[in-house]
Formats: sequence, C-alpha cells, structure tokens
Amino acid sequence: MAVTALYSAHYRSLVRLAVLLVRDVASAEEVVQDAFVALHGAWRRLRDTDKALAYLRQSVVNRSRSVLRHRAVVEKYAPKGLPDAPSAENGAIGELERSAVIEALRGLPTRQREALVLRYYGDLSEAEIAHAMGISKGAVKSHTSRGMAALRMALEQFS
Repeated sequence: MAVTALYSAHYRSLVRLAVLLVRDVASAEEVVQDAFVALHGAWRRLRDTDKALAYLRQSVVNRSRSVLRHRAVVEKYAPKGLPDAPSAENGAIGELERSAVIEALRGLPTRQREALVLRYYGDLSEAEIAHAMGISKGAVKSHTSRGMAALRMALEQFS
C-alpha cells in the first residue's frame, strides 16, 4: 500500500521535523503517527496522491502547533509548586538542547522557527514551505530572512 511505502520512506524525517518544532521526542512521534493515521483515513479523498508527502508535512506542522497550544494551556493552569520529575525523554532531548544553534532556534518566534526548520532541515522549497505552513511565498521569505538575522545575532552572543 502507498501509505506503508510513505511510512517506510519518510517516518524518521517527519519525526525529526516534529522534534524540532515541539521539542519532545514522544510528542513528535505521536504527532507523526496521528498524521499517518489521518492520511490513511483520507487516502481515497486525496485528489493527487503524488502530494501525499506534502499533505503529511502540513499535517505534522499543524499538529505540532496544536501540541504547543495545548502545552501552553496546561502550563498556564498547572498547579504551582509541584516537584518536577525529569523523564527519560528529557535526557534524550537534553543532548539536542546543548547545541547553541538549537538554543538560538528555540528563542525565535514560532513562524520564523517553522520556516527555518522546513527550509534548512527539511530542505523544502519556498512553495512547499508556504503550502505546509498555510502562508504565502512572500511571508515565507520574510519569516526566513528575519529568522536568519535573529539566529545570527543570537549565535554571535554565544561566541
């Protein structure tokens, strides 16, 4: 089946994309799994099955945004003063967060971070990024340019 072939070929790269967006391996895996389940359910309704990978990328970006919104609400209403127990995922992500680039990337606004991750990590074109993010190509250029300038400044401060 075509979905199985897509899964075999692109699962890992989509998880890496989601990790950079949601900053959590477990959530990233769940986001990607949900995207594949949705693709499987919508397969017959797809007008152009050649665009299934673009559909998956857009689904991963949108679901990542939902995870981040949900986290913000949970954090806003979480009881204060509870002890934090680090999870196993925290240890794995800790290695990624030590990188100055990842740290600087985390400080960017969401849209700039998404545009840079899709462009330089996902190696997508401006048109593919615009489609995945649901914005115009001009907005992609703007977010990418501003994001690169902010990254440059942040990395200069680390050195």
